Amino acid sequence: MNKYTQRKEYIEKLMSYKDKDLIKVVNGLRRSGKSTLLELFREQLLMLGVGKRQIQFYNFELPENYLNKTWDNIYFEIKKKLQAEKSNYIFLDEVQNIPHFEKLVDGLFASENTDVYITGSNAFLLSSELATLLSGRYIEISILPFSFKEYLTSRNIDINNRYLNYEALFFDFTNETSLPKGVELREEGFDKIYEYLDAIYTTIIEKDITQRHQINDKRAFGNIVKFIASNIGNSLSPSNISTTLKQDKQNIHHSTVEKYLEYLVGSFIFYKVNRFDLKGRKQLATQEKYYLVDPGLLNILVGKERNTDRGHILENVVYLELLRRGNKIWTGTTRNTEVDFVCKSSTGDIEYYQVAWEIANESTIEREFGALEKIKDNYPKYLLTTDSFTQNRSGVKHLNVFNWLLETKKN
Repeated sequence: MNKYTQRKEYIEKLMSYKDKDLIKVVNGLRRSGKSTLLELFREQLLMLGVGKRQIQFYNFELPENYLNKTWDNIYFEIKKKLQAEKSNYIFLDEVQNIPHFEKLVDGLFASENTDVYITGSNAFLLSSELATLLSGRYIEISILPFSFKEYLTSRNIDINNRYLNYEALFFDFTNETSLPKGVELREEGFDKIYEYLDAIYTTIIEKDITQRHQINDKRAFGNIVKFIASNIGNSLSPSNISTTLKQDKQNIHHSTVEKYLEYLVGSFIFYKVNRFDLKGRKQLATQEKYYLVDPGLLNILVGKERNTDRGHILENVVYLELLRRGNKIWTGTTRNTEVDFVCKSSTGDIEYYQVAWEIANESTIEREFGALEKIKDNYPKYLLTTDSFTQNRSGVKHLNVFNWLLETKKN
């Protein structure tokens, strides 16, 4: 196993929940590294002296592991192999392929000396069925594709070298893919990466969305995906998407648009960010922003017309990094200004972030600093840009975004 797939932060998180009386649910986009994470964790357990027989690993993407079997067949098969008087670690990969999988998970969880780990590629499955049955008894760990730091490490690039051309590397990172397996395909050329991303996207759309939710109008669905992908970082609402598509002679009701958006977020292709009213200190219910799980997917979703400006792509990468660092994230808004991200850390601390590609002129300086300066509280405020020379101003810290992306995680 390649050393670069050692997803340190996620492994540490799993380790911190080891033997705790909770089901560990690892979710995220297909191919974002969930199975690899469980395999790495299994290796760690073996290194800690856990016996091979104490670990059971089932990959339910392989039909031979579930075809012609009911949840209770699998349950008794696992039960039979449990080691008495010892801790047993049960890994169930892509568990949503088992009908009534929640009963299987619940049964194992209730068994003596079992520590249960499951993965899934669909937020609905894991939130609805599991939440009902297991309320309060599971912890969710969401896995994302490689961060910029992991990406560079996976390419054997020394991130301590101060003279790296970060801009060129960032272009590769966002233009190719941040999915672990896709990065391995770099040697074989961009076409191979494109085919790989296309296959993943098709599987998600076919298996996880159109089949599961019985969407017949695939063209309308495809157009909505394309529209959101072309509007990364812009405020959107189902009704304005519906209106825009009407102008293009496509009649899709806004409630249908809303459902489609839910499915896309549920499959971890897009992440939705709600607006937060900075004056009234409350979450608003309209005009959300959407960010893409891997900017490389723009090649598939938008294709040749890929023209999302680099500022919005940078904003997308910063959003995913803030998520990785354990934040809850909103877009900040007042009557006449907008702040890209309002974050609440896992310890309840508030931080504000503004993102711009570069501070090119006076009006950019005024706009970017001004948005943060108008917030009259004492929480930390950051402006992230690609500029090599940074200038702090009235309490706003101006940081080079590449250095920020490569710094050690806070949580």
